[in-house]
Amino acid sequence: MVMKRWWRVATYWLAEHPAIVGFRWSHAESWGSTWPFLICSVATYTLAVAALRVVLWLVRQRRPVPLGPLPALHSLAMAFASTVIFLGLLLSVATEIRDARLFWQHGRARTTPLQWLLCFPLGTRPFGRIFFWSYAFYLSRFLHLLRTFLAILRLRPGPRAAVLRHSALLCMSFLWLEFSQSFQVVAILSATAAQVVVFGYRFWVGVRRGSGGGGDDAAAVVLPCQAALMGCNLACHLAMLLLHFAKGGCNGIQAWVVNLVLNAALLLLFVYCYVHTGTKTKKGWAWRSTTAISTALTPKVRSRRIRT
Repeated sequence: MVMKRWWRVATYWLAEHPAIVGFRWSHAESWGSTWPFLICSVATYTLAVAALRVVLWLVRQRRPVPLGPLPALHSLAMAFASTVIFLGLLLSVATEIRDARLFWQHGRARTTPLQWLLCFPLGTRPFGRIFFWSYAFYLSRFLHLLRTFLAILRLRPGPRAAVLRHSALLCMSFLWLEFSQSFQVVAILSATAAQVVVFGYRFWVGVRRGSGGGGDDAAAVVLPCQAALMGCNLACHLAMLLLHFAKGGCNGIQAWVVNLVLNAALLLLFVYCYVHTGTKTKKGWAWRSTTAISTALTPKVRSRRIRT
């Protein structure tokens, strides 16, 4: 009984609340929903990163700036936001499938839940439960941008790769909403699931370091999650492309092409890191974490320590 009650409460607040059901992506009502805002946000983020690097260079900062619990708190906030988005989108998907199953079975264009997850019908508009959580994911990208500044203050090598990666993710999440793009449900579920694991582990590592519990490297968790996420995205991209030609078209295919190019760039960046920053150990191959991408892009920086 208690579990059923909690399930009903969670379903209401994460999938049935009027604000979620009645959500509509609108340039007039939704914060951050215009093209000028997106362009200005990316430009401001890039300039702010450059300005912070210049300031640290001018003051000749040679040691990491003490940040206290800020990195751990940021990881906790990202893990919490990703958990809420994952659960909310999962419950919303289950509710949408339940409500639309009869129409799918007896309508003109018969479809299955899996086909719908990968390929929205032509004419889909950005409103309702699914796009509410897509909007929440888009907003969480701005919180994710803060990680670049924390890395710079900790003197992590070369933030250029981080700027490229975070800017691409911000643009992709905007395109999902602007063009009601197919494939976004699977992409958000896989991304938030990976972020829950990665940022949860980073929070745990940060707490352990703060209490003197040792300096566990997060690469053992970060890189497998990144590899699994990219593999899942690649498989889903191929499946969506097949459905697009087999079912007469998927909504937002133009935006999907742009997303595919951005994903390809991120994949090449990841492979470059994976090939050029591996270090062989007695236990096998130990790979540097995401900041190793930045190290690979800045050859002048040399470090013997494997960093997270």
